[in-house]
Amino acid sequence: MHILAFLLLTFSLSGSRSAPPLRTPTTPAATAASHPNGKWYLAETGHAVYCYGPVVLVKQPEGTLQHVATYCKGDKILVPLKD
Repeated sequence: MHILAFLLLTFSLSGSRSAPPLRTPTTPAATAASHPNGKWYLAETGHAVYCYGPVVLVKQPEGTLQHVATYCKGDKILVPLKD
């Protein structure tokens, strides 16, 4: 009896069912990462930077004010912006 139950269980759990094929995204927009909490800015160096914090004015040693973006992606906390 145990052998019959074992055989029925073995045949019912065999890999006869195949999984559906994996779907791949067809549009490039589907593969692009979303950025829900930040904004792109143009840095003073001419590069685009993605920052999460606000844009603030920072007083320079010469006495002028500089727009900087805060909490940017990567290792930079403050990035001077191109005006």
